[in-house]
Amino acid sequence: MAKTQIQRVGIFLLLALAMAATRLHHFGALPDASWGVFFLAGFWLRGSARWAFPLLIAEAVLIDFFVITGQGVDFWSHYCVSAAYWFMPVYFGALWFGGSWLAKHQVGLRLQTLGLTVVALLVSEAVCYLISNGSFYWLSASVPQPRNLASWFVNLGDWYLWFLDTTVRYVAIGAVLHVLVVQLARVLRQSDRPGLHH
Repeated sequence: MAKTQIQRVGIFLLLALAMAATRLHHFGALPDASWGVFFLAGFWLRGSARWAFPLLIAEAVLIDFFVITGQGVDFWSHYCVSAAYWFMPVYFGALWFGGSWLAKHQVGLRLQTLGLTVVALLVSEAVCYLISNGSFYWLSASVPQPRNLASWFVNLGDWYLWFLDTTVRYVAIGAVLHVLVVQLARVLRQSDRPGLHH
């Protein structure tokens, strides 16, 4: 479905708001929606990566900075901020690419699109998780020595399902909203056709 620039900006603002509302509290009542946001942004804002992707990355960093320094902690000395932090555009880029790939290959509201969605989400989320977790495990001073593949695989298993579950939930919410908007647009188009008015 083609979108005007105003629609793209509106979608971007809604996604940015969802990330801000949840990333501020990471493991709070509402888990961080960032991973789902980047996948959905890749889908809905395909072709707008030059401005939307860097703005979402900047927002994520600003939220982290606000939260960390708001706790009275130096940003660069926080547990979560290490050399691995620089990989953020790479692992979020995997999610964006997955959503963008889906937007290019989807065939409307059909079962085939659902299958493509599952594949795109599982693959891009797994790549994102491997890069995010792997860069933190191998590069962060917060991870105790000695490091080895066996303990990394244990670490991967400890968090994978939580991140997958959270991402799938947010993408599912986005998918439901997408179906509702597409159906509403279809109904409105049909009601505007000549000869349908009495």
